[in-house]
Amino acid sequence: MTESRDPPYPELKKTHTMAHVGRPWTDFKPPAAAPVWAAIEGLARYYVLVAALELDFFDTLQATGPKTVDVIAKHLDVSEPHLQALLDSLVALELLEQFQDVYDLNDAARRYLTSDGAATMADLIPVAPGPHENWTRLADTIRNGTPATPIEDDPAAFYVPLVEGTFTTIWRAASRADFKIRYSALDAPKVLDLGAGGAPWSIAVLQACPEATSIVNDLAGVIDVAKRRTAEFDVVDRCEFREGNFHTIDLEDDHFDIVVLGHICRTEGPEGARNLIERSYASLKPEGRLILADYFVDFERKFNPHAVLMGMTMMTSTVNGFPISSEQVTDWMRAAGFEALRLIEPIGFQFCYVATKPAAS
Repeated sequence: MTESRDPPYPELKKTHTMAHVGRPWTDFKPPAAAPVWAAIEGLARYYVLVAALELDFFDTLQATGPKTVDVIAKHLDVSEPHLQALLDSLVALELLEQFQDVYDLNDAARRYLTSDGAATMADLIPVAPGPHENWTRLADTIRNGTPATPIEDDPAAFYVPLVEGTFTTIWRAASRADFKIRYSALDAPKVLDLGAGGAPWSIAVLQACPEATSIVNDLAGVIDVAKRRTAEFDVVDRCEFREGNFHTIDLEDDHFDIVVLGHICRTEGPEGARNLIERSYASLKPEGRLILADYFVDFERKFNPHAVLMGMTMMTSTVNGFPISSEQVTDWMRAAGFEALRLIEPIGFQFCYVATKPAAS
């Protein structure tokens, strides 16, 4: 029996003859292993970045300027050969510049990885995947239908560092959303910010509207971040803080001009998300608007991998969290009574739906 042979990779065989295997045109180029290696290396890529942040590497190099590895190793008090491997890995990840033996921050590192970067993600990166141990037990989560260590067991322990880490990105998105939403054109809007985290949406609206007020809601412990952030931005005096579960806290009917559901629907499952949308509708004045920000999976669940993986992150660490699709969200909003739905992208990868409660008849 003739042994089956793969053709040489990566090139196709040069000949396709009957003499070769007995049948014409059966040679083929095997599929590339690149997607498999990308998945395998994903773990290494992430922890290379986490280690660099833990070592305070990016802030140190920002302070010192371009340096060789021996000088950087002395500043960080670390092993020089081990640091060399880390820095070369960062160069390979396009998060660092290298010229001969000198290393320097590139534009991406300055913007996203230094603690004072214009769009810093330095605090977000370590906590963004959720509890790391849950990923090692993902197969059990899928078998059992529940995560090994749900963040609901101690929500403040997870959400406090998460909302600290996401604040800058969401505040930038909320501020730029005004170009599309024009909330700054409102005279004295009343805002309801459910599951507000550090209240970046409330802060953006209050900054743009000097007469605006906001009711800021989140869980015990987490709401303290909102209190501190609103004080930092000098808008705390126009905020009322309502601690508690956003499914059960008391809300006024027909009272608010804007209701914000910022990155909370994907944690709640279909029933919980629908409930939040229905509560938002009841709380809005006629012609008031809902802003629902999240990561939305496309209809075929494959053209927005970022949203798919963010939903997977929710499933890995929350009891009810799953990916949510644009189709689901728009169906829920229309079923609640909203009209004039629009999808906007204030900054890259940050999407939100804007929907309006009809005018009173």
